[in-house]
Formats: sequence, C-alpha cells, structure tokens
Amino acid sequence: MTSKTAIITGMLLMAIGVALGAFGAHALKEILAASGRTDTYELAIRYLMIHGVGIIILGNLMVKFPGVRTAILFLLVGIFFFSGSLLILALANQPMWGAVVPLGGTSFIVGWILAARTIYRSES
Repeated sequence: MTSKTAIITGMLLMAIGVALGAFGAHALKEILAASGRTDTYELAIRYLMIHGVGIIILGNLMVKFPGVRTAILFLLVGIFFFSGSLLILALANQPMWGAVVPLGGTSFIVGWILAARTIYRSES
C-alpha cells in the first residue's frame, strides 16, 4: 500500500461512513428503533469514521515513516471486524455478532500501538 492509496482509502471510508450514517438516520430509522439497535449502528459508524481519519493521517505520515503501513492494515482489519460486525448486529439483531467485535477492537489497539512504536523508533 502506498501513501496515496492509504489516503484515498481513508477518504473513501469517510464517504462510506457519511452514506451509511445518512442511510441509518433515514431509511433504517424505524428498523433500528424497533430492534433497539440505533446506538449500536451509530457506534459502528463513529468508529468507521474515526479510523478513516486515522488512516488518512497515517497515510500522510507514511511518506516519512514507511513502517506505519502495517498499522494501517490493522486499522482496516479493525474497521472490517468492529464496525462490520456491529452493523450486522444492528441490522440483523443477531447477538452472536457481538462476539466478533473484540477482534476489531484488538486490531485497532494493535494498529495504534504499532504506529506509535514505528514513529518512536524512527531516527527522525
């Protein structure tokens, strides 16, 4: 993954987050309210967008710190598992998907620690 690819990926994730947020607030409003999963849906979108911004930032830092590439990959995996499983949980109302969420959370933590470690160990 290049810096440019990471930045574009982060920007596309932000666009997806906005689209899913709007979709949830309008088209899915009644479904989410009926299942009581509106907060779950909103949490999924919030983490997707926060980490989308993080990927944009790390993509910019990749020019100076190429090692953050691995951290970006962990953030992408985190979005997939954390936000993805929460979205499925919110829409399908299947509690078993809650068991997948910690995999994504752990991936987020590892990604941010790897980013910090990479920059700390750099010579600049």
